[in-house]
Amino acid sequence: MRILHVLDHSIPLHSGYTFRTAALLREQRARGWETFHLTSPKHGAEKQLEENVDGLHFFRTPAQPPRVKLPLLGELQLMNALAHRLQAVVDQVRPDIIHAHSPVLNALPALKVGRRNGIPVVYEIRAFWEDAAVDHGSTREGSLRYRATRALETRAIRQAGHVFTICEGLRRDIVARGVPSAKVTVIPNAVDVDGFQMAQAPEPALQARWGLQGRTVVGFIGSFYAYEGLDLLVSALPLLLKSRPDIFLLLVGGGPQDAALKAQVQALGLGDHVAFTGRVPHAEVNRYYDLIDVLAYPRHSMRLTELVTPLKPLEAMAQGHLFVASDVGGHRELIRHGETGWLFKADNVGELSDAILDMLQNRARWPELRANGRQFVESVRNWRNSVANYEAPYKALLSKGTQ
Repeated sequence: MRILHVLDHSIPLHSGYTFRTAALLREQRARGWETFHLTSPKHGAEKQLEENVDGLHFFRTPAQPPRVKLPLLGELQLMNALAHRLQAVVDQVRPDIIHAHSPVLNALPALKVGRRNGIPVVYEIRAFWEDAAVDHGSTREGSLRYRATRALETRAIRQAGHVFTICEGLRRDIVARGVPSAKVTVIPNAVDVDGFQMAQAPEPALQARWGLQGRTVVGFIGSFYAYEGLDLLVSALPLLLKSRPDIFLLLVGGGPQDAALKAQVQALGLGDHVAFTGRVPHAEVNRYYDLIDVLAYPRHSMRLTELVTPLKPLEAMAQGHLFVASDVGGHRELIRHGETGWLFKADNVGELSDAILDMLQNRARWPELRANGRQFVESVRNWRNSVANYEAPYKALLSKGTQ
């Protein structure tokens, strides 16, 4: 089976999108399938048309500056460039299936090229662009742009031979758009447990670097997007310090909310209780995980977080780390309260503070929580189990083509 994946961007860029992609591709190859990989112009200004990264070969689509800066024209130019490059790659590798991954700007060119060449096209949705755009502030729910993008997504999922998505929340939303439930398959987020070591003792030198000696460290590692709710975590810190003056907040990463979070820390007079490390090399992330006693995932409640499951709690479970998380739908689909993690009412600073304090005060439960989380990812949420769900839809599409 020869599968051509059409992607927004890929490694060596670092994001949940690229890490999920790399894991899926490697597991598909482990199953004996041939995979080919094309990224859109949004991957970046690529001078080379092909690139090898960590054992995976990528075809690139050169980025082109927009000729006219008008609404939608840039997106049309991007899709035309991707369709042109996709046709050249199809001519070269002759795939059995074209597998487009969100956003819809990848799906529409894939459907066009697939129809032209008689190749079945599947579409995998990891999130709806319009919902992410609301969080980023580039549109608002119900706006003309929001409704237009939603209409394009609905058109694409109805035209695709099969639709894959990452969780049950998105699956329900897709089916509600008039897509037969049998045409939608969940490929759950998962982890490669062999790629994660269990939590180790923190390195004294790294503790000293960030002033963590003798502190109880609450932390977050990842991208600072508004939906992550890190503003709630900063707001909860004064409540935590009243009960536990030794608590220290460690924020590892960066992103759009970086400046706003630093300003919030200063406005609350919390500079002596918070450290921003900036982004750290991926190879060193485990060292920073080991500095943290309790991780916090305080995502705000909104369509994006209610529908989409994140990777971070699974990665924490794989390493045997303790965490608290808001009770948004994406978290509830992954986390069993009191068994693999601690859930609290979303958007409630008091409940967030109470959840962290409860976790810290229940040290006797820590070994059980760690063991349950690790067992869950080893037996259920691993890439071998997830990727196996591709096989039946793929084979069904190919059998239709031979009839």
